[in-house]
Amino acid sequence: MHTGIQRREFLQLTVAGTAWGLARSGVFAGAADVERPKLISPGCRKSKVKVARLYLGKPNAHWPDPNMDFDAEIRSYQATFETLKDELADVEFVADQVISSPEQVQAIKDTLRGADGILVIHVSMGVWPVFKEILGMGRPTMVFAAPYSGHEWASLGALQKEPQGALLECMLTSDRKQLAAAVRPFRALHHLREAKILDVTTRLPKEYAAAARGKFGTEIKEVSLQRVVDAFNAVDDGQAKAETDRWLTGATQVVEPSKEEVFKSCKLALAFEKLLDEETATVMTVDCYGSMWDKSIKLPAYPCLGFSRLNSMGLGGICESDLQSAMTHIILQGLSGKPGFISDPTMDESTGSIILAHCMGTRQMEGPDKPAAPYKLRTIHERQQGCVPQVKLPIGQKATQAILVGTDLVVYFTGDVVDAPDVNRGCRTKITVKIDGDPEKLWKNWSHGLHRVTCYGDLTKDLERFCRFANIKLVNEAV
Repeated sequence: MHTGIQRREFLQLTVAGTAWGLARSGVFAGAADVERPKLISPGCRKSKVKVARLYLGKPNAHWPDPNMDFDAEIRSYQATFETLKDELADVEFVADQVISSPEQVQAIKDTLRGADGILVIHVSMGVWPVFKEILGMGRPTMVFAAPYSGHEWASLGALQKEPQGALLECMLTSDRKQLAAAVRPFRALHHLREAKILDVTTRLPKEYAAAARGKFGTEIKEVSLQRVVDAFNAVDDGQAKAETDRWLTGATQVVEPSKEEVFKSCKLALAFEKLLDEETATVMTVDCYGSMWDKSIKLPAYPCLGFSRLNSMGLGGICESDLQSAMTHIILQGLSGKPGFISDPTMDESTGSIILAHCMGTRQMEGPDKPAAPYKLRTIHERQQGCVPQVKLPIGQKATQAILVGTDLVVYFTGDVVDAPDVNRGCRTKITVKIDGDPEKLWKNWSHGLHRVTCYGDLTKDLERFCRFANIKLVNEAV
């Protein structure tokens, strides 16, 4: 019995700038209306993202206007936040006030230290000492400065470049919708700190688990195969049959797997959900090609369908006990509100593209509140066994592929999703990405293994802000 927030308490909350009112959204196209458990955010199940919201300025300042109605200006920002409330429903503003002097910062220093990040809204000039006081707290700080708010922005870049650069990022824009984007790196940091990854394996890399916990606060817990089998056996067959019927009904085609194979996969999927609930965890990974096939006890089914289901729910299902991909999944999901797609890439320099392939596809790569992509039920291609959803992923939009290497480096590139091939080569689910940059540089710079995690959208700016706050080096492999 855990003490974390129960699943049913998390309905209609949000993450990463996406309203996730999903109490009865249809993951299975053409299937019955199904209630699915939701979480406050995919990276944590314990608390909201804590943000200190500070309005910096003084009445009658020369910029923007000595005659400006200062209180009305603050109210206009508050009205903007009201329009963004769905995108910020997983955020708790632990401080929310006008700051005009360094002494006011000192009065709330304990609150600021306990926040995931500080959002500074520059209202008027004359507050440089206040900026210095806030940045001296050493907390991740996002500055939103609209045109004419003051001249202080001109000195912020130099603070970033100091030997011990300030944990500072700046948005110089009139687009107030970017106030929601300003919170994304705080959200990713929060998710990592409170996340718990369950790794079904007999060879947990304890050194990496300790490093991840030491730097980010992420807990990685080894789960025994016997516990998974017990959870599988405890799943009600009637519930597993209903889940099976939904997957069979929703498929455009069932090609190789038998109904019994789909049933076992669905029963394991429900067991995964039960284990995550018991552990107050949100990410599951399985050593599916390694230590899970002991002679005396075996994994009841391949985990692929279960992983796809978790990803579409806003959780995390990660192939092959790939803990670096699991950590990357949490980061990208925190930044975008969308699940990741792990892949084994293959290059095509003749078209300037890279084909990203893995047998398991996730139906809601555009986010749990978005339309689900069509799928076939297939076997794992290279093994001709099990059951996987081969998903026809969306095309015509940007994508970001990245991997957290160890705890101090992220390598990435971006591109346009131009095709979703359906050919019997490589893994089942595939997208073709036209690379932003030089394909030759990408393959020559490729390092740290094959797997990467792909997320829809260009997350370059979000990654830059997150990596600065997390003290991580960010490298674009394609430039």
